[in-house]
Amino acid sequence: MLPVIEKLLILQDRDRRLLRLRAELAHLPHQRQLIAGRAAKALADADVAKKTLQQAESDRKKLELEVDTIKDRIGKLRTQQNDTRSNDQYKAFQHQVETCEKEVSRLEDLQLDLMEKIESAGKISAEVAKASAATKAETDKQLKDLTVREENLKSEADKIGEDREGIADEIDETTLGKYERVLKTRGDNAVVGVAKGICGGCHVRLPHQSFISAKAQSEVVTCTNCGRLLYFTSDMEYVHDDESRRSS
Repeated sequence: MLPVIEKLLILQDRDRRLLRLRAELAHLPHQRQLIAGRAAKALADADVAKKTLQQAESDRKKLELEVDTIKDRIGKLRTQQNDTRSNDQYKAFQHQVETCEKEVSRLEDLQLDLMEKIESAGKISAEVAKASAATKAETDKQLKDLTVREENLKSEADKIGEDREGIADEIDETTLGKYERVLKTRGDNAVVGVAKGICGGCHVRLPHQSFISAKAQSEVVTCTNCGRLLYFTSDMEYVHDDESRRSS
């Protein structure tokens, strides 16, 4: 194998690793967003549960105040009733007292319903708050681990990048230029073998002369179809001539 091909294969390995690392780094913001979203949702759920409980407690206090106000009114009505000398007024006061007592009874029933609601809301709020705290602890750890992962990936990418530059410096500009153009258009499979006379990249059979040149390992040969750089090793069986004769 040509020394330059050996260097290109090493360079390709570094580029593949760099592409993988950069792809993973590019995906990290999305992962971070998903984790932060989970934490935000858990916090929002806890806030909703807390506000539901607070609203129920507020409604209960309003009812208590309303009941107390009506009871005070009943007390005043009874005083006025006892002080009156008119039978009609007495009956009128009695009617007002009964109306107020019915309203008190209705409000007290609502208070009982609210007490049950508060008890249920309190349990839910406590459970959701506990789950939210657990989620926050988990997401905080995940975000911390993600930050460490990001630092490690960047460090690894920097080291491989330096190594890649050193390898690239050992390859002549013309060949390096061909390689980098193919890398840009064909992805990380720029240098491929020609097993059985077929390009390992586009899988198209090579012209006879192209295969012979690749097999001779005397110059850098490119695929006439896809432009990828080709190499040949002894374990790549050559069946080009045999198959060509069978198909003719």
